[in-house]
Amino acid sequence: MGTITEYIGSQLGNPRGLVGSICCFFMNVTNRVMYRNTVAMASVLPEDKLLDIGFGNGHLLRGLYRKSKCDLYGIDISEDMVRQATKRNAAAFRQGKLHLQTGDCCDLPFEDDFFAAVTSINTVYFWKDTVKGLSEIRRVLKSGGLFFNVLYAKEFLDRLAYTRAGFKKFAPEQLLEAGRLAGFDDIQVKDIVKGKSFAVVYKK
Repeated sequence: MGTITEYIGSQLGNPRGLVGSICCFFMNVTNRVMYRNTVAMASVLPEDKLLDIGFGNGHLLRGLYRKSKCDLYGIDISEDMVRQATKRNAAAFRQGKLHLQTGDCCDLPFEDDFFAAVTSINTVYFWKDTVKGLSEIRRVLKSGGLFFNVLYAKEFLDRLAYTRAGFKKFAPEQLLEAGRLAGFDDIQVKDIVKGKSFAVVYKK
């Protein structure tokens, strides 16, 4: 059983192949409240640029584009997800508004002060270095830009078998401290589902 749950956990961190596609489908269903809240929070203009970290099959990107029609950028560790997300967001791609690639949030391939907003849902568990990732996000944000870091609470994840290996779990206070170490001095925590999920909003 441990091997199976560890494999599922690894697919959540790096979706690939048929199993990765199935995992992403279920994440789209189970995380729908997170997606809805993130789209509502991320207010950007059509002329803005927004980065989504760990975009998976592009479900959040589609919601963001429907709302804002802004330029969407994304990095994901999985080449399979780049293909799936591009297909799911074909309209934005045809209009030259979708720019997806493989990448690592700890080494972002973008210029300083490039994005009006950055979003990430359920990826911070897998970052190699939390403070480094936040520092990179701060670097690429414009002055006044916002990073919406949306995740499940540690106490909720502790109840799930597949999170026992390969997941870093966070209480809000840990991400507040990591944000301060990364140079953010305006940070807010917002409950999504109390005791289950929350967003940490970092402002540059």
